[in-house]
Parts: sequence; C-alpha cells; structure tokens
Amino acid sequence: MTKAIRDKVEVALEYPDKFYVGTFERSSRFEAHVDDSGIALVLERSGEESSRKSVHMHINFGLFADILIELARTVDRIPKDDVLHRSELTRCPERA
Repeated sequence: MTKAIRDKVEVALEYPDKFYVGTFERSSRFEAHVDDSGIALVLERSGEESSRKSVHMHINFGLFADILIELARTVDRIPKDDVLHRSELTRCPERA
C-alpha cells in the first residue's frame, strides 16, 4: 500500500564518476514497512517515462536502530519556537 508524500524528499547518490539527484514531492507516493530483517522504504514518482523514477531502500534493524539513536541525539537542534516541525515529529496518528 502506498501513501501520498505530504512534503518533499530529496535523494542524492554519489559515485566517483557520477552524481544522481532526484526530488519526490506531493505528487509522489511512498511505502514503508518492516520485514523479517529490517525496514523497507520505497519512493515513487509516476508519470511519463521521462519523469518516472523510484528509490528502493532496505535497512537492516541494527543500522536502523543506530539511525534512530543519532536522530534522537540531534532532534534538539530544532528551535523551540519551530512549533510546526516539532508538532509534525511528535504527532501520533491512530493505528489503521
């Protein structure tokens, strides 16, 4: 099941001889789920062949835990008066 992207995602892939960058905005969709070994994230922009793109990521649980720890360590960098972003990060939607 895919969901609409509410905001914006920018993905950059850098190789020694190549650089790819792509943006996924509100017309794009995402899917995120947990499987037996980690989390899966898919970003998709549909449309004409020239603009269609997707990114598929799978992150094992150990690395995902490390990422969450690092995010928790740096979340206080969001200014206290940035109510919009703070409320987005603390909202807890009801389970479907």
